[in-house]
Amino acid sequence: MGRAFEFRKERKFKRWASMAKTFTRIGKDIAMAVKEAGPNPETNARLRAAIQNAKAANMPKDNVERAIKRASDKDTANYKEVLFEGYAPHGIAVIIETATDNNNRTVANVRSYFNKCNGTLGTSGSVEFMFDHKCHFKIAKEGIDLEELELDMIDYGVEEIFAEDDGIMIYGPFESFGSIQKELEARNLEILSSGFERIPQVTKELALDETKEVEKLIGLLEEDDDVQNVYHSMSSSSDEE
Repeated sequence: MGRAFEFRKERKFKRWASMAKTFTRIGKDIAMAVKEAGPNPETNARLRAAIQNAKAANMPKDNVERAIKRASDKDTANYKEVLFEGYAPHGIAVIIETATDNNNRTVANVRSYFNKCNGTLGTSGSVEFMFDHKCHFKIAKEGIDLEELELDMIDYGVEEIFAEDDGIMIYGPFESFGSIQKELEARNLEILSSGFERIPQVTKELALDETKEVEKLIGLLEEDDDVQNVYHSMSSSSDEE
């Protein structure tokens, strides 16, 4: 198995965000997809993916439809995707993905969290190179031969395929998202969810008290409404389950 499998197996991400925060994040994904390529999921691959993720998160259909309708309104604010990089205490690299309609507010908030937790907000490119940017898909597992599927999908950019309790995970480079999505749909394979992850190339193990210091910063970042995802290089053995 490859690094994505080991990453998912050994490190269970803490779910700091509430269900409401999850719906907010998906709502922004829907809004950005609609602004980018229109409200029709049949012709908008990014919107199809966002709707699949909404379904996987048990987001009510009415919420999804309202999000699409709001995003179709020309007066609705545009969200901009902004990446922040820095170091938590004890040299832990952190990447924060945000979607914001007010960059000044987001910058100020993120900087305040780092300052409050003895971290350092870095410049663009300061830690991004320490993470591999991957796309992933979860598909229904019924009737799927893993080895056969992996061989078939290599030409479309797939690097890893492995089974989990609730589906089959497919990983590839960030740039291969479109080609993998298109091929899975062409094969009529049910995509349960999809998205992106930043997998640290090297992780660092911390003592329990050090781990709690890092978790304090991660918690503040995760609670911010503008933050979509937070990734870090702290070792799985440092994380409390």
